Amino acid sequence: MKKVIFAAFTAALLWFVMFSPWTKDHVNFWITMGFSALVLISMSYFWSENFKRQFSFSVKDILIGVGSAVVLYGIFYIGDILSKLMFDFAAGQVANIYQMKEGENELYLGLLLILLVGPAEEIFWRGYIQRSLEPKYGGWTAMIATALIYTLVHIWSFNFMLIMSALVCGIFWGLLYKYNKNLVTLIVSHALWDVSVFVLFPIL
Repeated sequence: MKKVIFAAFTAALLWFVMFSPWTKDHVNFWITMGFSALVLISMSYFWSENFKRQFSFSVKDILIGVGSAVVLYGIFYIGDILSKLMFDFAAGQVANIYQMKEGENELYLGLLLILLVGPAEEIFWRGYIQRSLEPKYGGWTAMIATALIYTLVHIWSFNFMLIMSALVCGIFWGLLYKYNKNLVTLIVSHALWDVSVFVLFPIL
């Protein structure tokens, strides 16, 4: 359990550097995100039990991943409409999120999201943190705890829309892992959703 706590603290520190108003202007967000993704994968690889066994999959697992990415995109599309009706600040905060990609090569960002960031986050949050908590605390507690930690590491952005987005994603992928128990499904879902919402079909 000490390793899990240390890993979560490390992730929180990395996300602080990326998002906090005191540090974000001193780093390149996407380079830092790529570095952070490598750190997450490394911790998961060295500290997970039976790490490689999590990557077995079938065609059904891939299809569930694709389908779930579409469903989550739909949830965010509807959520964007509703949030802008409910909160005056919603549009501005969403625009601030998309400003992080201004001036960047979208092909590079797409490849980074599909090949590294999306997979790394699922390998770490669901494949390591949630999976490590399940034996001791049970499936529901592990899922909720992981989703909350995943949400809290985004809190230094002070962006309500980003924090709520992290909560929705954390719960969605946490439930998907709880009931499907296939990490490849989660990787496909997260990677496709990332590249869709940030590069291909932005929700503004």
